[in-house]
Formats: sequence, C-alpha cells, structure tokens
Amino acid sequence: MSDAEEVPPGVDPTVPSAGRLYDYYLGGTEHLEIDRVAAAHIKAKVPELEDIAWSNRGFLQRATSWLAAEAGIRQFIDIGAGLPTRNNTHEAAQKVTEDARTVYVDNDPMILAHAKGLLADAKNTTFITGDLREPDEILDNPELRGLIDLDQPVGLVLAAVVHFVSDESDPWQLVKRYMNALKPGSYLVLSHITADKVSPAGVQAFLDVYSNASEKGYFRTKEEVTRLFDGLELVPPYQGAAPSVTFTGLWGAEDPEAADSDGSRWGYCGVARRP
Repeated sequence: MSDAEEVPPGVDPTVPSAGRLYDYYLGGTEHLEIDRVAAAHIKAKVPELEDIAWSNRGFLQRATSWLAAEAGIRQFIDIGAGLPTRNNTHEAAQKVTEDARTVYVDNDPMILAHAKGLLADAKNTTFITGDLREPDEILDNPELRGLIDLDQPVGLVLAAVVHFVSDESDPWQLVKRYMNALKPGSYLVLSHITADKVSPAGVQAFLDVYSNASEKGYFRTKEEVTRLFDGLELVPPYQGAAPSVTFTGLWGAEDPEAADSDGSRWGYCGVARRP
C-alpha cells in the first residue's frame, strides 16, 4: 500500500500493526511505512523472518486441509486472521470440499477495509470485526451465526494470535472458553511463537517492535503452549509421531527432517479434537 493512499478511519499510521506486519512478512501489500521500518528492525536480528511467517502459513494450510479431508470438518472460524490472501483457510478447505464455510475475524480496521473486497467473489466466506479476547461477541455475531452452525462441529483456527494475549488475560482459560462453546467433535488449530530454541537477540528484536505495536507479543515455552490444548485430544503431527505439539514446519510434513528449518523453530503448533 502506498503511504499516499488514504488510511482507513481508525488506523494510526504512526503505530505498527501486528496484522499488517504479518502481511508484510508474507510479501503482501497492505502495510505502511511504519510497518516496514519495524520489520526491518526485526530482520536485522532475525534473517529467517519470512521463513517464520511462511512456516506458520504452511501449517495453517496443511492443518485446514487435514480437517476437511480426514476429520470431515465443513466449517471454520479463523480468529486473528489478518488478510484472507495467499491460500488462506477458506481456499485450503474449499480445495478439499467446495461447500466448506469460513468466517474470518480480525480487529484491525485497515485489514477489515480491504478484506471485504478480497472476499467479494469467495463463496461461503465472510469477514467480521472481533477481538479474540471477547469470545461471546464473536460467537454471537449475527454474520457468523448466519454462516456457521454451532450445533455442528467447527474447526477453530487460532494461528499466530494467542501470543498476543498476556498471562494476566489467561490465554489458557480463554481457549478453553471457545472450545467449551463448540460441539464435541470440533477441532482446535493453534500456533504460537516461542523463544525456546532461538536467538535471544532475535527475541529481543521482536519484543522491542511489538511493545510499540498495536498488540504486545508474549513468548511461551513448549509446556505453556501444550497447556493450551488441555482437555483436548491432540492428533499426531505427522506419520509415525505420537500425538503432540511440534514446530510449525513439522506438522503435516512428509519429510519432517527436511521441514525442520530455522524459521520453523520459532513456532509451536498443534491440532486437537474436543472429545
């Protein structure tokens, strides 16, 4: 996006946006100069920045396809979705089954302003405004209810979004509230940034940027991410593996050893069923 273009109402062009930064990492166009400067600060310490984003996007694609093909899920709620571009949830699901339905949710007004246009020709797909930390408002939204039947299993996608919820806001209880509101047989698709096996200087670069962005970021350990799946049945991340949380590049990988890239190790992920 050119900075000469009009910025949508509600957008502060002096503050980096978590959603626009992610779009920039993926090679998108919906970002401002402040986002590009912030991303450059991170990339100076984290050269694998784009690999981190694409590793997470690859996990999202593979997990969504698996839910549609193997678990029979036909409806998806993707919260903290960012721009619905570059083979996002609805496209991955509809490649498996044309009748798949998807509701995207985000709280960034700039993303909302462009998302409606991007989805103009997408069937069984819509985009609503909502904040992950307000589950009742999201699940009771009339547009969501018009497309998603909450009396049937749902695939809840929380890809790279729970790490914007502070410990004080209790992300573990928040995820549980969502899953308890969904029918048994629903699935959780979740990924989360970690500092476990990566450069401390890189972690600090992320913290520096996101402390001044639209959302602060919180790194969590494998144990803390695994707790987000409490009460659910984790599925094996790849053939021959035990049910577990793993790095984003490994989930659904045909060759886990080759998929274990530097970028992949910045994120843990898992897919789990509500029994």
